[in-house]
Amino acid sequence: MTKGGKQKGAFVPSYLLYLLAASSEAASAQFHARVRANGLRVPEWRVLACLSDQDGLMITRLAEYALAEQSRLTRIVDQMDKKGLVERRVDDGDRRKVRVHLTDAGRALAETLVQEARDHESRLLGLLEDTDAARIKPALQALLRSLEHVSPGD
Repeated sequence: MTKGGKQKGAFVPSYLLYLLAASSEAASAQFHARVRANGLRVPEWRVLACLSDQDGLMITRLAEYALAEQSRLTRIVDQMDKKGLVERRVDDGDRRKVRVHLTDAGRALAETLVQEARDHESRLLGLLEDTDAARIKPALQALLRSLEHVSPGD
């Protein structure tokens, strides 16, 4: 607070977590309309995208990668299995493990949506100055790497 009880600047508009969340919300809303137009819910899109990067993940790792709680992701995978987008397969090396794989239909849809996501990202980055566009992803990746080593209470 400054003299007279006035705040030096508004907190929320300059708060990093607000900026990250608000930017993600606004940018994601545009692309998520495309996801829904393809008959998917956002969590299903995340599963497709993750498996397009690394097919055959176990549910635990897929949940981490897709930013979903494990029991919720299990239900999502069940629904996607019924839609013919993914299938569960027993791991050849350890019969106790089950891995989630894209079906041919799931892979085709994932390829289409990943390309649309890349195009959308390109348009978003085009809204920024070249130097900002070049720095934003590496800066966020560095922040994520740093946060992996920080305890929640730190």
